[in-house]
Parts: sequence; structure tokens; C-alpha cells
Amino acid sequence: MSQTHAVRILLAEDDDSLRGFLARALERAGYEVEACPDGESAVAVLDRTFDVLLTDIVMPGIDGIELARIAAARQPKLRIMFITGFAAVALSAGDRAPAGAKVLSKPVHLREIVAEVERMVAA
Repeated sequence: MSQTHAVRILLAEDDDSLRGFLARALERAGYEVEACPDGESAVAVLDRTFDVLLTDIVMPGIDGIELARIAAARQPKLRIMFITGFAAVALSAGDRAPAGAKVLSKPVHLREIVAEVERMVAA
């Protein structure tokens, strides 16, 4: 029997329809997804172990960059991927984001997100 665990993704996205869409697509691809509507609720579940943090950058309250910093401090092996509709934010995010974080710009195709998650967890 295999000892590998299901890959667990913490998804933080304040757009309800996009969050649901991403969660369903990632679950269909075989991942366990904890979907949160904002940074605060994502921080609240960081007592559980995740493999990947997939977060919007621009959110009310705790934004994606701050969430990533908190998450990386608590779970150093966590892989981080940002999704954003703001190209300028994506460019500046690289300066403040934890090392190794990936930034994808919206609109992003589900295949691209799933493929990127697969690359991240295989590394």
C-alpha cells in the first residue's frame, strides 16, 4: 500500500465564483482543497498541514502576500502560488513574496493552474 498522502491545497480567493471554480477543478484533478474567502480565514486553518498555498494577492484584510509570509513562517516546506488580475501587483509581489513563490496572472486557465500545481509538488 502506498504511503503517499493526497496533496493538500490551501486556496484563498475573495471572488466567490472563482474560488468555487478553482476548488472544483483542483478537486477533480485529485487534490484536497481547503477553500477560504479571505486571508484571515486562511490563517485560521494554518494549524493544519498543506502542500501548496494558492492565493489571490489583492484581498481585503490580510492580503495574499501577508498570508504567504505567515504561511511560509509556519510551514517552511509550503509551496506558494499567487494568482492576480493586477499585473503591476504581480510585478511588485516578487519583491515582497517568499522566495520560490510563483505568480500567475488572471485570467488564468484551469489547465495552467493544475499543471503548475503538479510541477510544484513534483519538485
